[in-house]
Amino acid sequence: MRSAPTERDLRKPPDFSIFFTVLILAGFGLVMVFSASYITSLESRGDAFFFLRRQAFWLALGLVGMIITTNFGYWKWRKLLPVMLFLNFVLLLVVYIPGVGVEINEARRWIAVGGLTIQPSEFSKLVLIIFTAAFLSKKRINMENFWNSSFVPLAMLGATFLLILGQPDLGTAVALAAVVGIIVFAAGMPLKQMMSLICVGIPVFLYFAFSEEYRMRRIFSFLDPWADPLDTGYHIIQSLYALGPGGLFGVGLGRSRQKLYYLPEPQNDFIFAIIGEELGFLGAVTIMLLFFILFWRGFKTSLMAPDAFGSLLAAGVTSMVAVQTLINIGVVTGSIPITGINLPFISAGGSSLFFMMSGMGILMNISRYIR
Repeated sequence: MRSAPTERDLRKPPDFSIFFTVLILAGFGLVMVFSASYITSLESRGDAFFFLRRQAFWLALGLVGMIITTNFGYWKWRKLLPVMLFLNFVLLLVVYIPGVGVEINEARRWIAVGGLTIQPSEFSKLVLIIFTAAFLSKKRINMENFWNSSFVPLAMLGATFLLILGQPDLGTAVALAAVVGIIVFAAGMPLKQMMSLICVGIPVFLYFAFSEEYRMRRIFSFLDPWADPLDTGYHIIQSLYALGPGGLFGVGLGRSRQKLYYLPEPQNDFIFAIIGEELGFLGAVTIMLLFFILFWRGFKTSLMAPDAFGSLLAAGVTSMVAVQTLINIGVVTGSIPITGINLPFISAGGSSLFFMMSGMGILMNISRYIR
């Protein structure tokens, strides 16, 4: 196996297909955030451009972050890991401090910094991916020995999982667990260990899913949303009401009916439903194809990376986008129970957009050294 590259090895340009795909998705996200929010934003805030301006601001920051990480040697993240891990746990604990942590809809997931709100769990995703990739790519590590290999990143995942779960945010915690699981599997965890891990993980997930009444009601509403159409089944029903009338070509950009106070927060987790309504099946499929291109180029970069750390890191960053995309579309189409996972690059949300774009910069940096 090759050793990590050095700055003098930098010869190739980054994979611009990743760059342009991310730009298209983020630019399209600006359009859809404005389309989904301008009426309700005008009536509730007196400013039709509120969400558009905020999304554009975070997009600009995301571009800066992506450019910096594209030109920052990916192997250098190893040296920054102690600081990043410390900062990760500090930020996850700070959200519980009154006056610093921001509570929205009975959830404490944000930190107020000036006039901005930052979601530490988005930072946690990137930190856990880098840590897991770095630890499992060490020389002479034996993946057959569970306690000396997979146990350490899984223990780190467990601590982060519990802190995120307490916010409460089971959806993000499960998505993070899935991404770390993919990295561990890609690192060579034996199938027997992986199956044992799944057998342990499923009961744990079911315990947390049914430990709170509102989570249990969400699961039952997923099975039959029309049993409680005005409460637990409301989001799913309104999402399907958006997708259905969209047909093949949609009702037209900006002409959604469901965004008019029927579908709550249409610019966030359910923005894919507005895409389906306004741009139809063809518009929704086009977005899915763009994500597929991103996944393909990301996993190709992982397969062709020059060293184990680069390979696992690329797999983790790509999986982070893929898992969130699949969960979000699954929720919007009524395929899985509702959970608060946004659509990468498109949904309104500053922290997610910034760290996702920064992660894509790391991926592009790895692509500069592919064999």
